[in-house]
Amino acid sequence: MRYFSKPATALLTAVAFIVVVSFTNNQSISASVKPAPVKIQAAILLDVSNSMDGLIEQAKAQLWNMVTVMGKAKCDNDVVPSIEIALYEYGRSSNDAKQGYVKRINGFISDLDSLSQNLFRLTTLGGDEYCGQVIYTSMNELGWDNNPNSYKVIFIAGNEDFLQGNVHYTRACDEAKKKGVIVNTIYCGDRLTGIREHWNLGAECGNGSFSNINPDAKIEDIPTPYDSLLYSYNEKLNNTYVAYGSGGGYAFANQARQDAYNSSMSKTAGIKRIKAKSNSKVYNNAVWDMVDLLEKDGAAALDKVNKKDLPDSLKNKSKEELKALVKQKSEERGNIQKEISNLNKQRDAYIAAERVKNANKNDAATLETEIEKVIREQAQRFKMKID
Repeated sequence: MRYFSKPATALLTAVAFIVVVSFTNNQSISASVKPAPVKIQAAILLDVSNSMDGLIEQAKAQLWNMVTVMGKAKCDNDVVPSIEIALYEYGRSSNDAKQGYVKRINGFISDLDSLSQNLFRLTTLGGDEYCGQVIYTSMNELGWDNNPNSYKVIFIAGNEDFLQGNVHYTRACDEAKKKGVIVNTIYCGDRLTGIREHWNLGAECGNGSFSNINPDAKIEDIPTPYDSLLYSYNEKLNNTYVAYGSGGGYAFANQARQDAYNSSMSKTAGIKRIKAKSNSKVYNNAVWDMVDLLEKDGAAALDKVNKKDLPDSLKNKSKEELKALVKQKSEERGNIQKEISNLNKQRDAYIAAERVKNANKNDAATLETEIEKVIREQAQRFKMKID
């Protein structure tokens, strides 16, 4: 048997202690480090030249289906990714020529009512459509997430030649690849013309999908026995919101305004918005609504709300009375959202049956149908499941 001197034994003991402590600390650090939050970031780039009135109308009416599909996404660990959407217009002659007639309407936001409002403000005006420029600009202006598990995507829709402008699409796609962003192209017109005008090349270069739509196709509006009930529940849902903050009053009014705008497009467009509103993970207004604030940050967050920024009807309530009211509204909202969800399931089943009856009818591809297909396919690349 080999014996060590006392100094050697002491040294070995010290080394062993350091190794054990280091291992324990590393385990503690690993256990305490939370994984980076996962996001779905989508940049919508729309051609607003004169010929694109139909495209803009589809974007206004069909936003909510895209949001609903994204809201169904779940990662392997059942984590629900947060959703952020940016909006650009290109091809408007009144925009800055030095910027390639490109304009950012909004950066990445989760405020869906503001996004809807921005879409309804879009109009068309003739100009030059520089696809490479708008993709390149969005890559450099937007705050793209660094998490490789986040699904980051561009949808560019329009017509005319994809090669126009001083920024070549390959340069723009190179920037997208560096940031892990997928570029999808949607040509407004027949597929062969889209290929002749090089829209397929943008998708190939951007690791994305090329598709074409009929920009003038009308939204399918199948009436169902559930429509009136859904609109009725939407009114009840709106009554559960408790505005706070300097912008709370405006945001509360804007919610009803966007309801009206969407329902004016078609009954179906309005109901798809209602469907999205029934999912608090997608439609969340914690920045101005105390019910969502409670769900997000807990009851303690309500204590920080400045009474001066509350509606007059609530300014004289004590903190406890206010908390009780918000909790009551939260319970009401949960019940209403469940009713909306159940009604939507019945409505979807009814529409599916009606479509079977009209199976011989060719449904035209629209912005909604093509974006949904792409999202469902590409989300799988990031280990996201969409029911």
